[in-house]
Amino acid sequence: MSLERPDTTDDAAIERTPDELEALLGDLVVARDDHLNAPGFVIRPDTVQETLRTLKQQAGYDHLSVVSAQEYENRYESIYHLKKYDDPTQEVSVVVPADKDDPVSESAEPVFRTADWHEREAYDLIGVEYEGHPDLRRILLPETWQGHPLSMDYDKDRPQIATLPEHANPLEDHHRDEESDTMFLNIGPHHPATHGVLHLKTVLDGEQVVDVEPDIGYLHRSEEQMAQSGTYRHQIMPYPDRWDYISAGLLNEWAYARAAEDLADIEVPEYAQVIRTMGAEMCRIAAHMLALATFALDINGDFTATFMYAINDRERVQNLLEDLTGQRLMFNYFRLGGVVWDLPEDREAFFSDTRDFLDQLPESVEEYHNLITSNEIFQMRTIDTGILPPEVAKNYGATGPVARGSGVDYDLRRDDPYGYYDELDWDVVTEDGCDNFSRLLVRMREVEESAKIIEQCVDLLEDWPEDERNIQANVPRTLRPDDDAEIYRAVEGAKGELGIYIRSDGTDKPARFKIRSPCFSNLQTLPEMANGEYIPDVIAALGSLDVVLGEVDR
Repeated sequence: MSLERPDTTDDAAIERTPDELEALLGDLVVARDDHLNAPGFVIRPDTVQETLRTLKQQAGYDHLSVVSAQEYENRYESIYHLKKYDDPTQEVSVVVPADKDDPVSESAEPVFRTADWHEREAYDLIGVEYEGHPDLRRILLPETWQGHPLSMDYDKDRPQIATLPEHANPLEDHHRDEESDTMFLNIGPHHPATHGVLHLKTVLDGEQVVDVEPDIGYLHRSEEQMAQSGTYRHQIMPYPDRWDYISAGLLNEWAYARAAEDLADIEVPEYAQVIRTMGAEMCRIAAHMLALATFALDINGDFTATFMYAINDRERVQNLLEDLTGQRLMFNYFRLGGVVWDLPEDREAFFSDTRDFLDQLPESVEEYHNLITSNEIFQMRTIDTGILPPEVAKNYGATGPVARGSGVDYDLRRDDPYGYYDELDWDVVTEDGCDNFSRLLVRMREVEESAKIIEQCVDLLEDWPEDERNIQANVPRTLRPDDDAEIYRAVEGAKGELGIYIRSDGTDKPARFKIRSPCFSNLQTLPEMANGEYIPDVIAALGSLDVVLGEVDR
């Protein structure tokens, strides 16, 4: 079957029980704190690196999905959510309490580069200090910001001033000598090549890039905090469309739905799962078409042909999604337990339009190959540039086409099945080139796989008995999960692993709501891809990541 993984003989891939993991960690474990999806182990704040290194090297937990942090009445707490790239259903949570008066915890960055940005965000918003972090400073807010917005004693009425020295040239008194030709270059935050409000602080030595640092936070909209202010049942679902606001709305909605449904033990009807799967793959095609269009614009400056051709195909998908959901971008179509309504009343017309789109798609993809992948200029700009080796991609927690373009065979639709994916015939796409070209090829091939999934869903929906078309489970009007229940659930978004961590407190609103953005982790890899290259290669590498800043900053 196409969804089966190759056999592995690595001892680290062997699944261990929670008791076996506790025995492996030995005295490092001070208590157990099991989450709904994973065993949880509480450790001392000075043993983070030893614990994570043991789990990574001896138990195979090589994927740090996300770091979530929060403040309680009597402590601060960081949680490291670990998985395996070979089997993401094997999960473990490492819980690190820190002293209320002196919230210091050892940094995980020497073990997982993923922790760099994630710990900086926890420091910025909550106030946990990560000892041994190589660059612990704010990431979403200006360095001059006073206080930590998610801490309990934060004064929201305190005036905030960003002083001009904060924007001084960092190389003004450095990196200059008679033999050096070093220059500091700002790219963005308002520039067509940055795909949003992203600022790249770039250091050049002659024409080569010595260092590039992505500076984010310009679009921070407190999406997590807004979700914490909404009820599970009705008020959170409209927000996910706005994370990756370009075309991944249903994929975003599914991430929240999966976490909340598992938290509340809600079983979605099979018919609704098929509709969800079809709609999600339509969103994936729309997202990849936009990635293709803008990447061609970055590399070739090709607006009139490739860009407009891809946007035209994207528009056809958007028309189908509008017929299904009533909206073109902010869909708000999923509901906990299913979807808000059935397929359009003229089902045959909807199926016919969908099949018409799928029938012409192979010809379009072939045309894109003629325009782009067969273009010598495009090949020169993308082949063997933006190199991201597979082990480096894993260390940064890269997922989606970015990881699969480096040969990392990881896709949650297959590896941690949800929806109707495990009932359908399709393939996970990987490329071994590890470069900008490979990441584009993965997206183009994934469009074809998404089309196969959509076609199978249409076949199923056409033949579904009318009296069995159940679009929603029987969900209570008010959801109040158990007090202190915790869960992390993820789906395969267009950009990679899109996950949600929720901690409940017995009320109808989450006590903590954390979004694991694939773009956030993927963007961390840019310096690895760009250092030593040239400025045009930086633009190509950034375009190959296909980031959306609304999801990076959240």
